[in-house]
Amino acid sequence: MKFLVLSDIHGSSLSLKTVLDNFSGTVDSIIICGDFLNHGPRNPLPEGWNTKNTAELLNAYKNQIICVRGNCDSEVDQMLLEFPCLNSYTTIFTESKSNSFNGKIFVHHGHLYTKDELKKLLSKGSLVISGHTHITVIEKEDDLFFFNPGSISLPKCDDGKTCGLIEVNNNSLTLSLYTIDGKLIRKQVF
Repeated sequence: MKFLVLSDIHGSSLSLKTVLDNFSGTVDSIIICGDFLNHGPRNPLPEGWNTKNTAELLNAYKNQIICVRGNCDSEVDQMLLEFPCLNSYTTIFTESKSNSFNGKIFVHHGHLYTKDELKKLLSKGSLVISGHTHITVIEKEDDLFFFNPGSISLPKCDDGKTCGLIEVNNNSLTLSLYTIDGKLIRKQVF
């Protein structure tokens, strides 16, 4: 299975269109870690901010989207989005496992659960996907995998506007970070 992972779109239809044009035809599903339409009071307006167009772009992929609610998302967003977007977290179970990955993917935005809480709550070998910080992460810590694709619209790290790819097959878990226009930044195979 191959997943495109996005987070912190914040209503930038320009960035979202770039990502979808470069990756959508190559993946089975799209995981979105929240903050779909609104930029929040602490963030500037992102380049290409257009919430209605962002919703239209996302709705075109509604049958492929697996998502969670971010701290900038509200019930009003559900009025524009044609897929459920208000859950705090979701869990994906894959049949594929490796020596260290157990096949379980836990998706949350990143503002409700700390790393220490997740280490107590999740089974060893789980993959944790989050956004919220707008900072890219690929790491393994205490038998859990942590993956943050950064932000496609308002980056807060030197990697710039980013997204992620997850590839799960019979004997490996591959986590990759890309620029929104398709340039590989880094990749790690577990």
